[in-house]
Amino acid sequence: MSIACLGITVLDRIQRVASLPTTGGKFVAKDYFEVGGGPAATAAVAVARLGHDVDFIGRVGCDGVADTMLTELAGYGVGVESCVKIQNASSSFSAILVDDEGERMIINYQDPSLSRDPKTLESVDFSKYNTILTDVRWIEGAKYALEQAKINNIPSVLDADLTPEPIDELVQLADHVAFSEPGLEKFTGETDPIKGLKIAQERTEGKVYVTVGSKGCYWLENGELKHQSGLKVDVVDTTGAGDVFHGAFAVAVAEKMETRQAVQFSNTVAALKCTKRGGREGIPSRNDVNVTLSKAD
Repeated sequence: MSIACLGITVLDRIQRVASLPTTGGKFVAKDYFEVGGGPAATAAVAVARLGHDVDFIGRVGCDGVADTMLTELAGYGVGVESCVKIQNASSSFSAILVDDEGERMIINYQDPSLSRDPKTLESVDFSKYNTILTDVRWIEGAKYALEQAKINNIPSVLDADLTPEPIDELVQLADHVAFSEPGLEKFTGETDPIKGLKIAQERTEGKVYVTVGSKGCYWLENGELKHQSGLKVDVVDTTGAGDVFHGAFAVAVAEKMETRQAVQFSNTVAALKCTKRGGREGIPSRNDVNVTLSKAD
């Protein structure tokens, strides 16, 4: 079983602080480390950790940052052969502050020289995948991949997080649209996630979901609101939790889990990730997830 994750890969430069700054000034970090990040790339790592073949498809520059990120992904068992390497462009990176409560602040930079042209994807055989997941950081590429999913009758998942660009076409194309709270608010203009979910459903024939952090996930099923609580854990770092949720959800879709089972599975994977620092280091194995789920039954 094989899954494609298309979108952005980022080098996360993480500094730990006692609390997130609320004003300008100088602050002292307690720790510093670097790790690969990015919604689709981290989702791909989660897919690999959960026991499935996965390819990450994204844009990088021809630089040392790209070499570091792709080597790390390959080390997790993620296929990177379909990544697009762009001459004279810088790969994406983020500055991340993580506080003692596990909350984080992320500032991301994407070089405008990274070509957005999806034509490079025409060489990718999307028909071979069981599920296609995209994030919203390469709109043109995501649209192409989701169109390929429709053509080949492959279920698709959209990680509908914040982005400065309209995502209406992507929402319309995807079979499963999983919003973050901020992403849903921007898409609908509604601050209440339940009301926002209902507005979003009017704009797509796919299923819509919204993750609400430790409160779990809400979704609509045949017009009826559903909810699955999150797993309670001792949080160390929430970095990448949403990305891991989406990777796990892509696995659940590929395995044809019933919706509530899929959400509970994804909630559990994301929660277990939060018990360790970094966006990827804490991603649990499939066995760890199964053991946790068996205790919850």
